[in-house]
Amino acid sequence: MSGMRTYIHGAILCLALSAPATMAQTTDTLRTFANCAGRLSAVMEYQWMFDGDASEQTKRQRADVLDLLAAVMPPDMGREVLHWRISAKLAQSALLTRATFNDDPADAAWATRTATRLTRECTSFLLS
Repeated sequence: MSGMRTYIHGAILCLALSAPATMAQTTDTLRTFANCAGRLSAVMEYQWMFDGDASEQTKRQRADVLDLLAAVMPPDMGREVLHWRISAKLAQSALLTRATFNDDPADAAWATRTATRLTRECTSFLLS
């Protein structure tokens, strides 16, 4: 990650962490970052098979999300965060498989739209 992006991510995290937050808000943020890390891992692995060039951008985005996750993760939540990441990765992988190898065009289109929407949600809070 470039120096400016690191600085901006740090500034955003400082602002977010300095505001009073309930435990539920902190857990929601943590779970969002964990889910996104898992989803982007699945997308990256899918792209290795079908779109190698795109996997480089996804790899960078995944690294950014992992940085955010590490910044907000309490030390005692490691197992739970790993569980969230793995569950999200499996779900995203299932969607991508369903979109690619489906005999039902309508269902394949739904899976494609859903996988794309979930990926966009994960990359929308990143700085380019």
